[in-house]
Amino acid sequence: MPVDTVLHNTKICIHGNLVEAGIAIEEGKIVKIAKKTNLPTAATKIDLKGHITIPGLIDPHVHLRDQQLAYKEDFITGTAAAAAGGVTSVIDMPNNSPVTMDHLSLKERMKIAEKHVLINVAFNSAFPKSPEEIPKIVKAGAIGFKIYLANRIGGLDLDDDQTVFSAFQKVAKHGIPIMVHAEDRTILESQRKKMETAKRNDTEAYVAAHPPEAEAQSIRRIIQLIKKSDIHIHFCHISSASGLNTILDAKKTGLPVTCEVTPHNLFLSSEQYKTSGTFALTDPPLRTQEDASVLWNALKCGLIDMIASDHAPHTFEEKNVHSVWDAKPGIPGLESTLSLLLTQVNKGCLSFAELLRMAAEEPARAFGLSKRGFLEKGNWADLVVVDMKREYKIDSSSFFSKAKYSPFDGIHVKGKPVKTFVNGRLVMDDGEIVAELGTGKIVRNRLALM
Repeated sequence: MPVDTVLHNTKICIHGNLVEAGIAIEEGKIVKIAKKTNLPTAATKIDLKGHITIPGLIDPHVHLRDQQLAYKEDFITGTAAAAAGGVTSVIDMPNNSPVTMDHLSLKERMKIAEKHVLINVAFNSAFPKSPEEIPKIVKAGAIGFKIYLANRIGGLDLDDDQTVFSAFQKVAKHGIPIMVHAEDRTILESQRKKMETAKRNDTEAYVAAHPPEAEAQSIRRIIQLIKKSDIHIHFCHISSASGLNTILDAKKTGLPVTCEVTPHNLFLSSEQYKTSGTFALTDPPLRTQEDASVLWNALKCGLIDMIASDHAPHTFEEKNVHSVWDAKPGIPGLESTLSLLLTQVNKGCLSFAELLRMAAEEPARAFGLSKRGFLEKGNWADLVVVDMKREYKIDSSSFFSKAKYSPFDGIHVKGKPVKTFVNGRLVMDDGEIVAELGTGKIVRNRLALM
């Protein structure tokens, strides 16, 4: 019997080596990986012209907006941006309007998304006002919970350690992770007050108001709370050497802690503010070149578990302001992450095996995304075909995202995704979206599927 699709004339990464092979797909899943002569017949055959096929990226930190924030981004533009960038699954953050913080708001968000997404989307929830709501959120399918220590988003009292720990324990009973935006609010507020008193409203003042110690102190607080527990904490967008070292100390004790780093904190430094101004503003901010080098080395050797774009789109008007205190922090990242990493592969600074570990395999493991992240028989056919010879300059004006700005604008990259398959269906073909809305799936935690 013929299968649905066969992809041939391609190379895939097996045990760190690129080998010539083809991929057979049936009902959205990989059913065989073999040489062309050993592949089954198919209703559709696609010649990949010798390009390399890898598992689609899994981005664990994305703000898809929509609902009342659809003027910044919506499920269509956000997932189109992901497909264009070779990302086949994302985890959506809960700081929406309305905030995703109970089972009803989560279900409503999923209901809207399922008709529009072009790639697979999982959802985080903020902590609810009532602890009794947590099991309902888990049953509704949340892949995890998110806590923002820099400002209150959701119903949890951030200042009461016992309340925070109790909420963490309730989540841990269900075996799903807790994502932490680690910046100490007291330090941030104190430093900002100093800058405003001095009538400072420039990007250097913003960086000074978000010192590395705010990150490190916040991480220390959470680690102290979870000692002698099995709560899986995932620290978002680590930006400093001091923050990283605090996490590494916790890992050495055996605590179930993971962390991520963003491309902008790897490939840019605070020097970028001189040219990009508030358009490069993120939270946490860009750090020194020394910090970036430490983070890159840690990511390469696996001390940092994964890479995440922290795709956080805003309007041009929200970024183009005089005072840094009026600017919305965040940049689009879904359409630049993979090409930035492929450029490092072309330079010999990164192997394909390392890229797949940090951008697909580890996110799948950490967040329980079953049958995704690995190019294996039986897994979903979430695949990206990359042309390693394609060279271009990043140009945000051509983004599918509504956010038409990027601190990476004008940067020369080599290596580009040219086809993206989601659940076995071709979604992006040489820069064009060719699939119907709703091609992607809503990904739920394993308990919601039982």
